[in-house]
Amino acid sequence: MAASERLRAYLLAGQVIPAHPLALDERRMLDERHQRALTRYYLDAGAGGLAVGVHTTQFEIRQPQHGLYRPVLELAMEVVREKLESTPRPFGMVAGLVGDTRQALAEAEFASALGYDAGLLSLGAWRDADEQSMLDHCRAVAEAIPLFGFYLQPAVGGRELSHAFWRRFAEIPELIAIKIAPFDRYRTIDVVRAIAGSGRDDVALYTGNDDSIIVDLLTPFPVEVQRRAGVRHIVGGLLGQWAVWTRRAVEMLEEIRVVRERRASDEEARPASADSWLKRAAALTDANAAIFDAAHRFAGCIPGIHEVLRRQGLMRGTWCLDPAETMSPGQSEEIDRVLRQYPELSDGAWVAERLDGWLS
Repeated sequence: MAASERLRAYLLAGQVIPAHPLALDERRMLDERHQRALTRYYLDAGAGGLAVGVHTTQFEIRQPQHGLYRPVLELAMEVVREKLESTPRPFGMVAGLVGDTRQALAEAEFASALGYDAGLLSLGAWRDADEQSMLDHCRAVAEAIPLFGFYLQPAVGGRELSHAFWRRFAEIPELIAIKIAPFDRYRTIDVVRAIAGSGRDDVALYTGNDDSIIVDLLTPFPVEVQRRAGVRHIVGGLLGQWAVWTRRAVEMLEEIRVVRERRASDEEARPASADSWLKRAAALTDANAAIFDAAHRFAGCIPGIHEVLRRQGLMRGTWCLDPAETMSPGQSEEIDRVLRQYPELSDGAWVAERLDGWLS
C-alpha cells in the first residue's frame, strides 16, 4: 500500500489529534523543556497524531519578532521521531498552514520536507475573497502536501462557506480529510452532505466543534449519494479541547468506536445508555465553555488551555506571545467549577504519575 493510501486509511479509522499548544516562559520565550513534555504527554496518552502550528499553537509564531514557526515544527517532529523509533506505531503529523498562496506554499513545502504528513489549511487570510479564488489557492497548496481542509468558525478568524464551496473542495485529488469547526450545526451538516454528495468515501471527516464533540462523533449523518440514502460519520477529532485531558479523549473515542461498530452490524442498535452519552456530551461542552471562555467570545481560549495544563505541571504559566491575550475575569473560577463538577473528565492522576519522565 502506498504511503498516501496508508495515510487515508489511518485517518478514516478515526484518531485523536490534539492541537499542540506553545509552552512559553515568563519572558514569553519558547520553553523547550515543557514543549517537549507536552509532545511526550500526547504520545503516551495514545493520541493518533498532532497538529502543530495551528490556532492553539498561536498564529503569532510566524511573526518575524518571534520566528518560532520552524523551530516549533522541528521540535515536535524531533520528539515524535525519538518516541516512534523506540516504540513504533502509526502516527499522523499535521502542520498548520496560513496566509496567502505564497506563504502557505512555503509553509507546506517546509513541513513536507520535515516529514509532516498533511497540512491543515486555514483560510483566515481569505475572509474577503470570492470562493473561486479560495479554491484556486487550496488546489495550489495541495500540490505541495496532502490537504487537511479546515472550516474555522468566524469568532476566531474564519468565515462562512457555502455548501457549493465544499462540494467543489471535494474535487481536489490531494484532499485527505476535513476538520469541521464552524461551531454551527447547519454548516457542519453542509460539509458532511457536500463530501458525501461528491461520491468520495476516501475523505475522513474530523470534528473541530469543541462545543459538540461527542454528538458529532456519535451521529449517523443522513446523506444522499447519487439519489440513494446513506449515512456518513465524523470519525475522529482534531481539537484544541483535546490538547487537555488527552488520555480521557483517547478512551472516549475507543468507546465510541465500539458503539459505531455495534450499530453498523445492527441498524436498529442504539448507543448503550443513550442518556449516559447525552450527559457526558453536556458535561464536556460545559467544561469546554469554561476552558475556551465562551462567555467572552473565546477571548481567553488559548490561556484557558494553558491554565489546565499549568495545573497539571505540563506548562509553567499561561503566557501567550501577545501580552494582551490573557484569561478573562472569572475564567479561572469557571475552570475550578468544571473540575469539581466533572472530575471524570480529567486525566490529572494519570499525568502526575508520568510527569517527571516527560520533563526529564
